[in-house]
Amino acid sequence: MPAQKIGDLIARTSELRALSHQARRLTEMQQVLLEAVPLQLARAIQVKNFRAGTLFLLASNAAVAAKLRQLAPTLLLHVRKLRSEVTGIHVEVQAANQQKACPDKPVRDISLTTASALERLAGTLKDSPLKTALTRLLQRR
Repeated sequence: MPAQKIGDLIARTSELRALSHQARRLTEMQQVLLEAVPLQLARAIQVKNFRAGTLFLLASNAAVAAKLRQLAPTLLLHVRKLRSEVTGIHVEVQAANQQKACPDKPVRDISLTTASALERLAGTLKDSPLKTALTRLLQRR
């Protein structure tokens, strides 16, 4: 299979194009939202989805969620100035995973077979950001 740029692949595939558009839109909404909240609060929230006019937000804990619900009318006004299609805000709590990996044990998230295949792939690529990323991934595993 010839090497292809990821942007070209996304542009040719309708499902990936739609997914890319949705991801870009959520990123833009995240930026708009972050402009409207204090820095401490911005670190604890994330845009989850946008569907049927409702912006779904994830809060890292119940206190952040409560504050977001208090600020929702103000946030909605701010977001609507730039994104008129937003008609509501829904806040959910998504507690961050507090478990830390044990430093004594290495975390292996890819199998040896996968690592070998990635190593072979990296060997066939010309110097590029993809080759660099694959090499770094294999070194860290």
